[in-house]
Amino acid sequence: MSEAARMWTEVVFNVAYLIVVWALVVLMYRRRESVRPEDRPVAKRFMTAFALLALGDTGHVGFRVVAYARGGLDQTLPFLGAELSLVGLGALATAITVTLFYALMIDVWRLRFHQPLGAFGVFLLIAAAVRLLLMIPAANEWYLVVPPQPWSLYRNLPLTILGLGVAYLILRDASRARDRAFVWIGVMILISYACYIPVILLVQQAPLVGMLMIPKTMAYLGIAFIGYRALWAPMPQPVAVAA
Repeated sequence: MSEAARMWTEVVFNVAYLIVVWALVVLMYRRRESVRPEDRPVAKRFMTAFALLALGDTGHVGFRVVAYARGGLDQTLPFLGAELSLVGLGALATAITVTLFYALMIDVWRLRFHQPLGAFGVFLLIAAAVRLLLMIPAANEWYLVVPPQPWSLYRNLPLTILGLGVAYLILRDASRARDRAFVWIGVMILISYACYIPVILLVQQAPLVGMLMIPKTMAYLGIAFIGYRALWAPMPQPVAVAA
């Protein structure tokens, strides 16, 4: 694939993704009264998780689109006398919000399946906190278009533990409860990481591996659609009985 074709594929996909994910968040909010009362705590956290994800991705993929429009991914933005990378700022934004997304998904799991947080849940929240702390050092070089090693690996290891841990908890309890929607949510999380892990490990040596972020993002949209259908489906209307 030529550089121009890759650029336009990414731009079109990014714009379409942002439209769809924000539309889903707005629909979740506008139709919140259609959620069954017993599902509302789960739905509220699910909606908040995707609002955060959409917000971070607006910075991440949105800034990539802006950078392309300004001439390329190496474009910078003047800020307080310094030049900040548009792509780097977007990557930092989504790095924060995706961590919070999975922290909220722990609560989604806990409420959906009426489980205590437990030692493993606490461990996953600690992984989230470690991830956020590892994003602070200057060695992360957020101004770069391609994340540097080994710091990309350092900061993504706790995120991988967090995400795969959430997938395990959801799949374990959804399978027991025969909750098909949440089984598929767990599967989608696994698919997202199957696409993301090669990017973490190989994008510095093989930039085309970065295209795996497209199916990774589609997996997140899959989670949103499955959750919307499971939680925001209209409540059944009472059937009128003839006298």
